Amino acid sequence: MAGPVFTGVGVAIVTLFDDGGAVDAKATADLAAQLVDLGMQAVVVAGSTGEAASLNVDERTAVIQAVKGAVTTVPVIAGTGGPSARQAIAFTRAAVDAGADAVLSLSPPGSADVRPYYDAVAEAAGDVPLLAYHFPAVSAPGFPVDVLLDLPVEGCKDSSGSPDRLLETRDTWNGPLYVGSSALLSMAGPLGCAGAILALANAYPERCIQAFEGDAVAQLDLAGPHRRAAGRFPAGIKELTAERFGTPTATRMG
Repeated sequence: MAGPVFTGVGVAIVTLFDDGGAVDAKATADLAAQLVDLGMQAVVVAGSTGEAASLNVDERTAVIQAVKGAVTTVPVIAGTGGPSARQAIAFTRAAVDAGADAVLSLSPPGSADVRPYYDAVAEAAGDVPLLAYHFPAVSAPGFPVDVLLDLPVEGCKDSSGSPDRLLETRDTWNGPLYVGSSALLSMAGPLGCAGAILALANAYPERCIQAFEGDAVAQLDLAGPHRRAAGRFPAGIKELTAERFGTPTATRMG
């Protein structure tokens, strides 16, 4: 396995829409650039936080290209998961063609064995690094930790929010692990996780970095925003981001 795609805290960027509901790729890219200036070490576009399920291939491509144009110092990672391998392959090929530095593919819902899916996505990604994505609340059941050992991936994002899962993965797997829950940052960083990929970093990038570095006060400061973002998704995180950066709050989902 190669080294990690990035280390530290990355942002799962919101996708911004204009008043008519169209993707505003430039505004999304401008936000990404601001967050990188504030310390983000990667930008994930068209992920769960980016309302990927509502975006077609052309919209995904437009956002990737806009963010790549605005962000030149850290990796731009594209979400490419789909309910089927066929869809994920198409999203992955489009992301690679658009210049994504890596791809993050959510495991498919209802799958008893995710290995064929990730084999197919890895083939579509070619030389571009692939990160697995375990998020059972969104795409159940995810995958067991022991299956991760067999996947052709160069890292994994775990958004389960489970401390037990985090400990098991760190104890049994040596690959780069990225925590996806902002409630576990002060645990994940000291445990040696490679980094974090966070929705809450859209609004609180500095505090997320501090919490990942083991700052318990910063972790506690994030507790209220974490509940607000998780309780009304994606409206909650878009409202928090707007309060900080004045960005649009329109959503397509929820």
